[in-house]
Amino acid sequence: MNHFDADDNGNDFDDEPFNEDSFDTGPLEEELRRAAAVLDPVPAELRRVAVEAYFLHDLDAQIAELTFDSLVDAIPVRGVADPPRMLTFRAGELTVDVEVSGEGLMGQVLPPQPAGIEVLGGVQPAAPTALAADDMGRFASDTTPSGPFALRLRAGGQVVVTEWLRA
Repeated sequence: MNHFDADDNGNDFDDEPFNEDSFDTGPLEEELRRAAAVLDPVPAELRRVAVEAYFLHDLDAQIAELTFDSLVDAIPVRGVADPPRMLTFRAGELTVDVEVSGEGLMGQVLPPQPAGIEVLGGVQPAAPTALAADDMGRFASDTTPSGPFALRLRAGGQVVVTEWLRA
């Protein structure tokens, strides 16, 4: 018995509905992926940005608001050539004080508590710099963030991400 019939114009068609499960797309899809990789590869910069965007996938993270920035809120000190940048972020009851200087980054989580901290950067390698705050909430890094950066903190069962700033 033939499953194909012809319509009035002589075109063949199948009486049975198309069943996606019976159509094996594995080999075809793999071949198309290989062809696209050769003919139209994903630019390295786009891949890097996509990976960095994935690092921000914490949908339940609170955004810490910048409440103080010494570049904007402080009175300049005469005679100081390169003063450190002081930043304060707040999310609910959690406060993060950060100092960024040519010698690196240091800060404190308030109220004092241990925390995992990641320095997310726009022009750094895909993996963020991981820091740990001690029992007093203090943390430090010898590396100064370059370009845009943000901090992601994991403390007391919550995830907090700061606003992005340029170092």
